[in-house]
Amino acid sequence: MEAFDPLDGAILVDKPAGPTSHDVVDNVRKQFGIKKAGHAGTLDPAATGLLLLLLGRATKLSERLMSDDKVYSGTMKFGESTNSYDADGDLVASLPVPPMTLDELNAAAEEFTGDQMQTPPMVSAVKKDGVPLYKLARKGIEVERKPRLIHIYSFRFTNYDEPYGAFRVACTKGTYVRTLAHDLGQKLGCGAHLATLRRIVSGKFDVQDAIQYEDLLQLSIVELQKRVIPFLKLAA
Repeated sequence: MEAFDPLDGAILVDKPAGPTSHDVVDNVRKQFGIKKAGHAGTLDPAATGLLLLLLGRATKLSERLMSDDKVYSGTMKFGESTNSYDADGDLVASLPVPPMTLDELNAAAEEFTGDQMQTPPMVSAVKKDGVPLYKLARKGIEVERKPRLIHIYSFRFTNYDEPYGAFRVACTKGTYVRTLAHDLGQKLGCGAHLATLRRIVSGKFDVQDAIQYEDLLQLSIVELQKRVIPFLKLAA
């Protein structure tokens, strides 16, 4: 049987708000002298939660693990639309929020479940002719984006205290929760944007089993090896 290095595998990291997913990978790679490292699904800098860090030969499994379904929790702010569909963007519209109960909000959210075509936001890493859309957006350029087929398994609000709603959504890969917030706001006629986002599940992995990013950087190489989910277990 092919011999694997103790660092050929994955580490579940609980990413804080601030660093990019690439920052996390890069810092872990430098800290522990790992030649090859990557991840299985980008989180926006402001987003927190589960980041699947892939080390060594496990980087070959990136595409496969990235295709797993995801579960997110977060909050949406109604009455304000931004150009990025989240709190980091510029405010483009502000409208009064219609009176609504949690049940009424969930009735509207329910209509977004199932198969649907979703258009990625301009402020995203999707590429147009090899250039990430967010780079074009920074220059004030807006281009046509191709809608993508996604599936929303469930989309429910657990609390609503105007103008904020706390939600949980289970979806397929490639789903932009920011776009979901924007589209729901348009449906309600008041606009909305994503205020906070946390990834809690990716495939069979849960953020409850993840190590805090700051704690990860404090580990010794031996302690790091103990946290690695082996390649063969990932590939199974």
